[in-house]
Amino acid sequence: MNPVSGSGLLVLAATPLGDSRDASPRLVEALASADVIAAEDTRRLRALAAALGVSPKGRVVSFYDSVETSRIPALVSAIAAGSTVVLVTDAGMPSVSDPGYRLVTACIADELPVTCLPGPSAVTTALAVSGLPCDRFCFEGFAPRKGGERQRWLRSLATESRTTVFFESPHRLSATLADAVSVLGADRPAAVCRELTKTYEEVKRGSLGELAEWAVDGVKGEITVVLGPAVPRAVDLPSLVERVRVRVDAGERLKTVVAEIAEAAGVSKKELYDAAIKG
Repeated sequence: MNPVSGSGLLVLAATPLGDSRDASPRLVEALASADVIAAEDTRRLRALAAALGVSPKGRVVSFYDSVETSRIPALVSAIAAGSTVVLVTDAGMPSVSDPGYRLVTACIADELPVTCLPGPSAVTTALAVSGLPCDRFCFEGFAPRKGGERQRWLRSLATESRTTVFFESPHRLSATLADAVSVLGADRPAAVCRELTKTYEEVKRGSLGELAEWAVDGVKGEITVVLGPAVPRAVDLPSLVERVRVRVDAGERLKTVVAEIAEAAGVSKKELYDAAIKG
């Protein structure tokens, strides 16, 4: 399938994370020949095109979060009519925590062809340079913004046996790492990857405790965090029951407390609940 043939096609095109030299020749060709370019930020697209020496012949439309849904019908109609629509986001692969997923599903629903120009991804780039196990991993998108939601999310990773990759705002990184220390422990290995492929690229590796201390004074730039897998540990059921009892005596609901503690400890909720009832 030729992604620049103009035969009616949606093309998801990966763009450089920071260094324009990472652009593939196929991306250059696609930007030059597309009938329509849907861009998360049209200004950044034009800057990239200029850096690549490309003069797009097609129409350029914005396609960011707030307008994504309203733009889809016209783009789907254009593809159905025979146009090649190239979708680009600010950096990396469309649809991966960026606009694109809804347009892809709309095209699939109408049986319109979708293809991809592979290229840079902050997820796999950070994973590769983290020094953490890469054979099995999961991607969690952006960490939750609110503290309570973020702590519940971190508890769900307490027993995750795969390496975890997620994005975070530089303004919230310190709080997220502090929560991670509280929930997951200071010794869990991790890496914070900042400004990947850019002039001030930095990869900070260490324990969560070390990284939390490093981030206290603030960190700038685009951030990708890689969290090492949990190390299986022996379960001390009596101590878990005691933790349940303390929180229940303080007024919390038994089922809620059991669910949270069991998830964090990696034990069966039923097993802990039964033990707590008997205890």
